[in-house]
Amino acid sequence: MTTEMVIIPKGMHNILRRLTGQSRPDIALSLAIKDLIRLRIETAEARIAAYEQKYGMQFPEFERAWKNGEIKDPYSYPVEQDYMQWETAIADLGLLQEMLQWQA
Repeated sequence: MTTEMVIIPKGMHNILRRLTGQSRPDIALSLAIKDLIRLRIETAEARIAAYEQKYGMQFPEFERAWKNGEIKDPYSYPVEQDYMQWETAIADLGLLQEMLQWQA
């Protein structure tokens, strides 16, 4: 494990301490980052769930249907935007879950 010296401004340390209940800055920062990652995971999962509900399928099925011309107006701006944003949410979720493992 690599460690570096990081200077945390007093105001930021106070915020971290209040948010986490930890007086040690290293522990407080670690807890705050874990919370942020979990929050972003929830956001990505909610975005994915919204697309799954909108299209009635999961992304691999949607992608297959899109490529096979089974999605109405597949090259329209709204559908292409949904495709890209849905794919991005899945990629974000994977990266965030990986980051959460780094914190373990």
